[in-house]
This record gives sequence, structure tokens and C-alpha cells, in this order.
Amino acid sequence: MLTVALAKGRTADGVLPLWRRAGLPLPDDLDDSRALVFHVRGEDGGAFRYLLAKPADVPTYVAFGVADVGVVGKDVLLESDREVYELLDLRAARCKLCVAGRPEERSRRPRRVATKYPRLADQYFRSLGQAVEIVVLSGSIELAAVIGLADRVFDLVQTGATLAANGLVVYDEVLDVSARLIANRSSYHTKRAAVLNVVDRLREALVELEVTP
Repeated sequence: MLTVALAKGRTADGVLPLWRRAGLPLPDDLDDSRALVFHVRGEDGGAFRYLLAKPADVPTYVAFGVADVGVVGKDVLLESDREVYELLDLRAARCKLCVAGRPEERSRRPRRVATKYPRLADQYFRSLGQAVEIVVLSGSIELAAVIGLADRVFDLVQTGATLAANGLVVYDEVLDVSARLIANRSSYHTKRAAVLNVVDRLREALVELEVTP
């Protein structure tokens, strides 16, 4: 049995169509059920167990071997800094990790940054030689800039509509983000055939999408 940790929300929504196109088995009630663990068997007899987890927890489940493979955004993968293998860019759930703020603050030296990514934000501003105070939030990061809690936000941007609606602009695009397939280091060797089967089928599905008009 191969255990797969899926990041709930935007990542899963973007990846599941690709998963289905690859012919990998999925539970029929995955989209509607409140369950967090699902078991399903493929047409070839292979058994899969799916764990629906918060995005930030997926690298942890994979690193500790609770899951053999996982699907998570590149942003979360880098922020977690867990020891896992990154196997494939799934080219889904795409967005950008950006620095943003109020237009009038652009030319001023940053003092306080609001983010869900303290590790990545610290790395970014240190690379610019800027010492900033990191304020870790878990909700709507844009609000911190709107109400003056921070003069910068370091967060994901998909369309930019939320920023624009709140009078904010992007200062810098730091990282292109998409969903990635990751694997537990031990599982990659002990369940190599099953893991590589998933990788190969997903890669074939990606190629098909590229050639389909």
C-alpha cells in the first residue's frame, strides 16, 4: 500500500484533475466527504491510502514516514525545510510568492513584515541586507498592511485581485510556486516500484497536457 498525503484546498483542487488524467485511483467521495483518511484500490490491484492534511503538515507527514509520498506547494516545501525527496513539478496550483505593500511605502526602508513564511521572509530580507521584524500571521496577511501593522507583506499572490481591492501593490516577485510531488527518503527505496509508477504516470499525463490543443 502506498500512502499519499494531499494538501487540502487550492493545491488539491489544482492537482486532482491531473491525478485523474494519470489514471491513478481516487476515492469517489474525496471531494464531498468530511473524512480525512481514504482507502482505494486501483484497477491493477495496487492499494492507495490518502491522507488529507493542512498544507503545512504534508512535508512533516512525509519526512516522518507517515506518508510515503505527498503533494504540496513549493512554498510550503521550502518553508518547512524537511528532509524529503522532491520528485516532480506538477505544474498545478500555480502562483507567486511576493512582497507587497501600500504604494506610498515602496521607497521606504521596511521595518516590519507580516507573513505565513517566517523562514523564507527572513532569508529574503537578509539577502537584501535589511533587518526587519517578522510578524507571523495565519489569516489574511494583506490586512496587516492595510491597517498599518506591517509595512510589507510576504505572501502568495495568484491573480492580484485581493491586493488591488485593498489598495496594495506588488513590490517584488520572489518565487514561482506550484504543486510538487515529494517522497519519504526511505519509502523511495523500499517502495521504489510503486513510487516510480506514480511519478511515471503523472509525468506522462503532463506530457499529454502539453501536446493537447
